[in-house]
Amino acid sequence: MTSTSTAQAGHAWEELVTTALLGTDRRTPPVSASGREAPVALLDAAAVETVRRRAGLRPVRAAAGPQPAAPDGRPALPPAAARRLATLLTDRPGTGGGRRGAAPDLMELLPQWLALANAHGYAAPPETLPALLDAARGRTDLRTAALTFAGTRALWLARLNTDWRFALRAAPGGGSALPGADEPERVRRLWQEGLFAERVALLTTLRAQDAPAARELLVSTWSTERAEDRLMFLDSLRTGLEAADEPFLEGALSDRSRNVRSTAAELLSALPTSALAGRMARRATACVAVDRTGDTPTIVVEAPHECDPGMERDGVQPKAPAGRGERSWWLGQLVEAAPLDAWSARLGGRSPEEVVALPVADDWQAELHGAWCRAAVRQRDPSWSRALLGAPVTPEAGGPGAVSLAERAKLLATLDAGERAEWVAGFIGTHGLSEAFQLLGVCDVPWAPSLGRAVVDALDIARDAGSYPWSFSGVMGLAERCLDPDEAARLEPLTAATEEPEDAAPGAGGYWAEAFQRLATTLRLRATMRAELAPPGVVGAS
Repeated sequence: MTSTSTAQAGHAWEELVTTALLGTDRRTPPVSASGREAPVALLDAAAVETVRRRAGLRPVRAAAGPQPAAPDGRPALPPAAARRLATLLTDRPGTGGGRRGAAPDLMELLPQWLALANAHGYAAPPETLPALLDAARGRTDLRTAALTFAGTRALWLARLNTDWRFALRAAPGGGSALPGADEPERVRRLWQEGLFAERVALLTTLRAQDAPAARELLVSTWSTERAEDRLMFLDSLRTGLEAADEPFLEGALSDRSRNVRSTAAELLSALPTSALAGRMARRATACVAVDRTGDTPTIVVEAPHECDPGMERDGVQPKAPAGRGERSWWLGQLVEAAPLDAWSARLGGRSPEEVVALPVADDWQAELHGAWCRAAVRQRDPSWSRALLGAPVTPEAGGPGAVSLAERAKLLATLDAGERAEWVAGFIGTHGLSEAFQLLGVCDVPWAPSLGRAVVDALDIARDAGSYPWSFSGVMGLAERCLDPDEAARLEPLTAATEEPEDAAPGAGGYWAEAFQRLATTLRLRATMRAELAPPGVVGAS
């Protein structure tokens, strides 16, 4: 069809449309009626013109189909494990409240199944990928493990379905392979031209491979970056923080952004040999001393009277939050940033336990001990953490130094897994489960035998005491996920309904029996899952 005929056809169609809009009573159709009524003639002409217009279109070239997904070279799942995955993915949590009964919650077992499958390096069956991506889309806690298990095929699918685009955002570089330290030109190009998320992923990856190269890359564009981007880039230095980072971080103390300055100061305070740590030690120890004039040596505190420019440059926030005194606010920041080793020399060569045991005058103990807690967490110092935690069997659950259970959980995280489990087991044996939920959350899974026994014994004691069973539903759910599956046999005697005490809640005995039945059933199922995922020739792998 020529350009002239195309223009004429377009004009004829516009005339027909205009006439239809105005009506044949007000405008004569641009066609011969030949004895027919005008509306009929108009419709006939429109039908003919429609055919002409469609016949004049040239077929377009078909779009290229997607390239096949790259093959996944990891070993395939054992058949029984593949069937189990399909079952876990089709289970959906109930929408109503009320009693759960004795059946395991399969969706809560999916994270553990994925962790085991990833530990063995299995590839996801292709037919399960849509359901796996749907599950990860609805639960952010599943995403890392689910995308690791799904592999590159999940990213291939995510490019074809907008519902799964989260997979591209979660994958470093949007699913593209990031250059390594041995590809400096690709690194430079991506750093200069990449999207922000790609640059963060690149810096994090490079930091793990070659810390000096990552630092040089960051320095090369630091002055031109936005404040919020500088903050994110600076945060990447937490991984593998080393003394060689000090000059760069010291320079960042003069940054235009207060948040950047604060983060740089925090990182420097985690380097005990840094110049900032030394400055903070001098300031903090000048505020704290031991008074030996009384019968008992006592710590006395003289908090700062001002926040001078040097303190502010080193990360001390001058404005106290609502409800906090300025002087105590400044003192806490100084003590938190000072190296913990400085206190032994300042306080008469005492050990951390001896320092924490000293009385503190004038109600400064909570502030001082709370700052030492934060310092022990920041500096990952287990000796100070032990001193501040105290013995788990002490009468008061608060401990000698921790200001809250959340603080104690952070201190526990600085200890090795075995010591952590033993401490929490001792705490539960003395104080029960009502204050232990946060502490259990920092223990390695599966729980050590001593910790598992302490939890089960405490639940049994709570049942015998007539406690409300619903108060322990959170701990019971945690036990279903964290108890060692080998403990299932020991739970059998607890699954039978017992006689309810007179002061127990109505129906509590039946609820407790169901809860223990569900716990035992879940543990057996976890043991079965573990066996199904074990490679050939390996029995009971975990």
